[in-house]
Amino acid sequence: MFRLGHTIGNANPRGPMQEPTTEDLARDIYTNGKVIHDRILKIHSSCMQRYQNRCDGIGELSFNQFNAIMMVRRRGEVHMTELSALLGVTPASTSGMVDRLVEKNILVREHSTEDRRRVIVRVSPMAMDQIRQIEEEVLHSFFGIVERLGKKTALEWCRILGKIRAVLDKDPL
Repeated sequence: MFRLGHTIGNANPRGPMQEPTTEDLARDIYTNGKVIHDRILKIHSSCMQRYQNRCDGIGELSFNQFNAIMMVRRRGEVHMTELSALLGVTPASTSGMVDRLVEKNILVREHSTEDRRRVIVRVSPMAMDQIRQIEEEVLHSFFGIVERLGKKTALEWCRILGKIRAVLDKDPL
């Protein structure tokens, strides 16, 4: 049995001569992905705290609210039922969260032009400006990582991440 943390980059529990199994590789991807994910969350949290001290709006959000906003932002607009599915929460929870974000002028809710029964959610222009600033700070934090990796390794990382994204786009959760 393998323990989480035995990654390919570290000691291979199978020994130096054996190829890693699919399970070994999956654990390595999961472990390293979690480290990257945690770093991004830490940077987001730091940015959010700075915004809390500077202005209303984006800085006064829970993690779940910020996650919902980013889901909407990535898609440009999203139907309420789709947002519920993306967040993995009930439509009632999504509706309550969206209500609070509309009140804060962070999200805009309107009826679909194709089907008036469906509600579409978009990020407000005010919130988009703040989101862009936060994203710039996160991006800037990756400059140092890329410089330490070197251009060749960073290019390989981008190539591999592109392949991973293509697989995930074809098979979303």
